[in-house]
Amino acid sequence: MGNEDFVRLIAGLMQPDAYPGEVTSVDHIETHISHIMLAGDHAYKLKKPIDLGFLDFSTLELRRHCCEEELRLNRRLAEALYIDVVPITGTPDAPRMEGRGPALEYAVKMHRFPQEALLDRQPLSGELMVRLGELVADFHASVSTVDLARDFGTPPAVLEPMLENFRAICARAIFPETLTRLDRLESWTLQRHCDLMPWIERRRRQGMVRECHGDMHRGNIARVGDAIHIFDAIEFNPNLRWIDTASEVAFLVMDLEQAGESGNARLFLNRYLERSGDYDLLRMLDFYKVYRAMVRAKVLAIRLDQGDLDREEAMGVRRTCMRYLQLAESYTLPRHPHLLIACGLSGSGKSSIAYSLREALPFIHLRSDVERKRLFGLRENARTLSGVDSGIYFPSATDWTYDRLHQLAESILDSGYDVLIDATFLSRSRRRRFSELARRRGAGFAILALDAPLEILRQRVIRRLANGGDVSDATVSVLERQHAGRQCLSPTERSQSVLIDTSRPPPFPEVLTRVKRALEM
Repeated sequence: MGNEDFVRLIAGLMQPDAYPGEVTSVDHIETHISHIMLAGDHAYKLKKPIDLGFLDFSTLELRRHCCEEELRLNRRLAEALYIDVVPITGTPDAPRMEGRGPALEYAVKMHRFPQEALLDRQPLSGELMVRLGELVADFHASVSTVDLARDFGTPPAVLEPMLENFRAICARAIFPETLTRLDRLESWTLQRHCDLMPWIERRRRQGMVRECHGDMHRGNIARVGDAIHIFDAIEFNPNLRWIDTASEVAFLVMDLEQAGESGNARLFLNRYLERSGDYDLLRMLDFYKVYRAMVRAKVLAIRLDQGDLDREEAMGVRRTCMRYLQLAESYTLPRHPHLLIACGLSGSGKSSIAYSLREALPFIHLRSDVERKRLFGLRENARTLSGVDSGIYFPSATDWTYDRLHQLAESILDSGYDVLIDATFLSRSRRRRFSELARRRGAGFAILALDAPLEILRQRVIRRLANGGDVSDATVSVLERQHAGRQCLSPTERSQSVLIDTSRPPPFPEVLTRVKRALEM
């Protein structure tokens, strides 16, 4: 079907009688590659007959194949939304959706949901970000890993779409004032790719290149009732979905940050990392965040170049495109990392304050209870019923846990990210080991020391065990053993500490200010 016939077809599909069932009106959404017709209780998505290099919808057979791939891929994360691939019959001027006879076009049929359900059109919450982090981590764990005989996820395959973004933007003579910025970003991308090549290949061999969603941002996520649907996965180019999971995470983090939702971005990222244990992805994150910001800039540049926007729409698209370019450049700036250890007995409130800090500040939060269980192959909420010095809490297991925390903290600092470690840190030697790590890495260091009267701690531990659902397995006997064996802060440690009595804690803004001052943030 030629462009002229396709334009007539879209006009014909604006008529309610083109659809089966009771349809009284039709709404139309256009993207740079698709048309979505909203009719009655359903949405029908058509591919534009275009070839943009990175996608090819130029023939009816290619469009049909991509519709079928779209159905397959999106049923993984939005099964309740995707119904079928249906033909469009009749003539361009009088089309019939799901009609009989030779097919003019094909469409993906979906259940319709209110546009207000999209995450880019509603307030976000920490609870939603936590659920989303868990959902994406579990999805990545479930999908296929790449066949190493294929080229997907190799260093050249990673670089090519990044360079294509620059070519696509530069080829459209609509941003002459940004050429210097684009040159800087392209040079940074080439150099960073060179530096990361061993890591790109290592993660591929470790099974971190998988058949992902490929286009995971707020506009492709809907919350309908209590259900989260992640839809519109990339079907048109397998190289753009057989990717490192770090690239997928980077897209959503970047998208949240671009929208001014940095706190929610941190909550999503931390929950994803806790669930997956894939802290190595932080080494790749800025590299992929630049790429993902450039993807969005390219999409907007293509849309602007299509020439059917009015002046006000075109100005809005241009401004948004420029913001993505500025955001991409911000990810290339060097950072000075920080290391904060939150120490205290069980029940002292370490994790509670840490959860607030990881939303307010750019911390990657490591929790000893989670990492201990991961060492033993246990889910974080598994109940071990271990007593003192038994089960997964024998002395060597505690040494292994702190070794794991040290290894992770070192890697995260090397990646340029701030680290918050949540553990009891009963001994001076363990606290000293982490302060020395910060010194060697040139990172800011402070101790957040939390305490409360022993009887209050007992009550909290008893209440926590009765409620269930917490990661910690600590019992009252464990608490009392900790209390008897802890080593108080030395004068040197106290000079670099924020001391909090959690039986009467100060307001969180005061805690935040004191932590930032201690870390010189």
